[in-house]
Amino acid sequence: MKIKVILFFLVLSFIFGCATSPRYKSGERHKGSRETTKIKKRTKTIIGISSYYAEDFHGKLTANGEVYDMYGLTAAHKTLPLNTIIRVTNLDNQKSIILRINDRGPFVKDRILDCSYGAAVKLGFVGQGTAKVKIEVIELGDDEYMKHRE
Repeated sequence: MKIKVILFFLVLSFIFGCATSPRYKSGERHKGSRETTKIKKRTKTIIGISSYYAEDFHGKLTANGEVYDMYGLTAAHKTLPLNTIIRVTNLDNQKSIILRINDRGPFVKDRILDCSYGAAVKLGFVGQGTAKVKIEVIELGDDEYMKHRE
């Protein structure tokens, strides 16, 4: 009987001793973290003034590391994560377009977005220089820097 009890405890300790333990890595958060949820709720819709930028920056590197194409469909925002996908609607004419945030700006007071020249053409405000727009966040970006390929 003693041998059976001893054998039972040995088998039991072997089973529990081989169980996997959770692995924790400091500083990492999973995608459903509270911070991400707060960002999604806070940035659902933004209304304000947009401008555009063109020739002075054409061919230069953007904040996420890619070369700025003034004819592309991109934009600069001060705080949204890089590579965020947004829908921008010109509230004066209801024209709408989907853009990707690849740069930082605008650096002019009371403006919320700097569109590429190509985006401003499609939104119909190149002549005015600015427009009142509504920004809707479609998908938050990964905020990753894209290494420029030469």
